[in-house]
Amino acid sequence: MEFATFMLATQRGYHQSSDSVIHDAIEQTILSEQAGFNTAWFAEHHFNNYCLVPSPLMMVAHCAGVTTTIRLGTAVCVLPLYQPQRLLAEIGFADVVASGRLELGVGSGYQQFEFERFGVNIDEAPAIFSEYLDILLKGLNQNVFSHNGHFMQLPPTAISVRTIQKPAPPIWIATASTRSMRRAYREGHNLFVTALHDGLEILGAVRGTIQKAAASEGKSPSDAKVSLLRCCYASDDGAEIDRYLDNARFQRRLSEALYQRRQQSQDGYMLQATPTQQDLSFETMLHNLPIGSINRVIDRLLQEIEVLKPDQIAIQTQLGDLDQNTMLRQIELWGEKIIPAVNKSLGHLEV
Repeated sequence: MEFATFMLATQRGYHQSSDSVIHDAIEQTILSEQAGFNTAWFAEHHFNNYCLVPSPLMMVAHCAGVTTTIRLGTAVCVLPLYQPQRLLAEIGFADVVASGRLELGVGSGYQQFEFERFGVNIDEAPAIFSEYLDILLKGLNQNVFSHNGHFMQLPPTAISVRTIQKPAPPIWIATASTRSMRRAYREGHNLFVTALHDGLEILGAVRGTIQKAAASEGKSPSDAKVSLLRCCYASDDGAEIDRYLDNARFQRRLSEALYQRRQQSQDGYMLQATPTQQDLSFETMLHNLPIGSINRVIDRLLQEIEVLKPDQIAIQTQLGDLDQNTMLRQIELWGEKIIPAVNKSLGHLEV
């Protein structure tokens, strides 16, 4: 089983400076490599405090210079907000400076707040995503390519800086839809999925969707790698766990508000998290998620792996204003105890 860290780089309030949030993510990436994680993922969002990384490829390029072995991924590049021909050049550049360690995650986006400020109709996001991914695949696989589509027309075009990985870095599609999953299986891409803060029942439903998509393309579910984004935390300190849960729920509240196209800001920038009917209690979150003692986290992860059968678990490390030293200790704990124990148990199960 591969393990990854996921950096959303949220700013919970003005008591956190933007530069400290970014530097915390970089420090976590360096430590993730030392702890034995396979990949570090970086999110992309714009114009508010939900996420301070405007370009995950810029994070990849920087972290390439302070790490040597860990894979560095975009989770995700929101394709409708890009010019795909420029993105192609930046993908090539990032893979070069990372010495072939780029993992390319892409998605269609969901936040109207962002789309309005880029002048893009969010209702067209799925169609734009599909066409722009077509363009990326052309540019990655052809020395000279052209495109004549609904949203973009390109004359014969060459990309000067091409990826080291041939024909392209691994491509991951962030999706919950059967249609996008079918495309992933059809074209040989990977899947980035989440069950948010829900439990085994929802993980089982996600697995069912994956199986249905694979079967519809005449494929086995194992023909695509699957990464599960998950809130996980190990501690015997109840107060520390409560702080993690509070930050996880804060982040979920912002995400849901942005998805539902609600703006919750008094000053035009700092979003405020307000309780909703969809809120889960800490007790329910503890029941649903791999959170608690080390043994509880290990046992729960093994249950979730049995249900979803992912190839990678991506744990959310940078949540709200959770103390950086606490989070660094958590990353070390996973490297020292949790990852080895999970993989040892999985190895015994395979024998």
